[in-house]
Amino acid sequence: MGGYENGDSPAAAAWEGGVILGVDGGTTSTVCVCLPAAMPPPEAPGSVAVLSRAIAGCSNRNSVGENAALETLEQVMMQALTTANTDRSAVVAVCLSVSGVNHPSDQQRMLDWICNLFPGNAKFYVENDAVAALASGTMGKLHGCVLIAGTGSIAYGVTEDGKVARAAGAGPVLGDWGSGYGIAAQALTAVIKAHDGRGPQTNLTRDIIRKLEISSPDELIG
Repeated sequence: MGGYENGDSPAAAAWEGGVILGVDGGTTSTVCVCLPAAMPPPEAPGSVAVLSRAIAGCSNRNSVGENAALETLEQVMMQALTTANTDRSAVVAVCLSVSGVNHPSDQQRMLDWICNLFPGNAKFYVENDAVAALASGTMGKLHGCVLIAGTGSIAYGVTEDGKVARAAGAGPVLGDWGSGYGIAAQALTAVIKAHDGRGPQTNLTRDIIRKLEISSPDELIG
């Protein structure tokens, strides 16, 4: 999946003043950091002054719907700007790395939306959250592999010559193996099978009944 953007690298904005917003949007939570546009070279990430950090809920459009996801993204960005004592007019670049953004059409819709959210000549970048996860461990260079095992799961890699590959990340029904959701689903399935007599008895039954404050596995059935 290629990145969608409306401008050159954020480094081009480094000498123009203002701030840059970076958003990591997930199914459980969404984090936005506000940074000064005059950033030091990538070799010194620890010296970057984080002006503010804001946290909100789910921004995965496949989990909460597109409108709710966009509302969360706007909320977390505005909160970060307010905490940094600035406003949207100071934004020169935004990078959104959001779970659930899997196709060029997803990226383009989000790019169109954010272009209307910020005035002026700000530059915008839209990626899947796996791209940000990889870049965070490689000083920004997209070369290597990353495995995310959160609420969902995805493996993402980029070769030295720029070829991209991914696995999983298809959602809870088609492929979030090894994720929090996947592990929980397997645990609940084991409990139901034990209750039905289709599988061995398991200590998970006792633990899940206690955790969910129910009296029987029958209450798990929706």
